[in-house]
This record gives sequence, structure tokens and C-alpha cells, in this order.
Amino acid sequence: MTDMADEAVERLRTALRGVGIVLPSLRVDPVTGVYGGRNTLVDLGSCNLDVASRLAAALTERGE
Repeated sequence: MTDMADEAVERLRTALRGVGIVLPSLRVDPVTGVYGGRNTLVDLGSCNLDVASRLAAALTERGE
């Protein structure tokens, strides 16, 4: 995995935490992460309904 991908995931994790959201499965996709580069995918993983609702609310508030 690349440092660039790891840094992007960590920035996203920190930003989400800043609005009270934790995605426990957030990670660099292990398959695309092997090759690195800009095509590396971020796996957001699964979350429960409460987290999904809070994520939607946070994104909506930021877009207003």
C-alpha cells in the first residue's frame, strides 16, 4: 500500500471523527492498494443505520 493512500484514509478518518462519525471498516482496499497510485480505492466498509444517518446529515450541513 502506498503512503498516499494511507494518508488519504487517515485524513478522511480524522475529518469524519471531527463530526462525530466513526467508520470502523475504513481502510485502503487491499487489492488495489497493492499496486498503489491514483487508482487505489478506499473501502468505506459497512456502518449501522445511525452512522449512515449522521453521515448524511453531516454532508448535507456542509453542502448548505
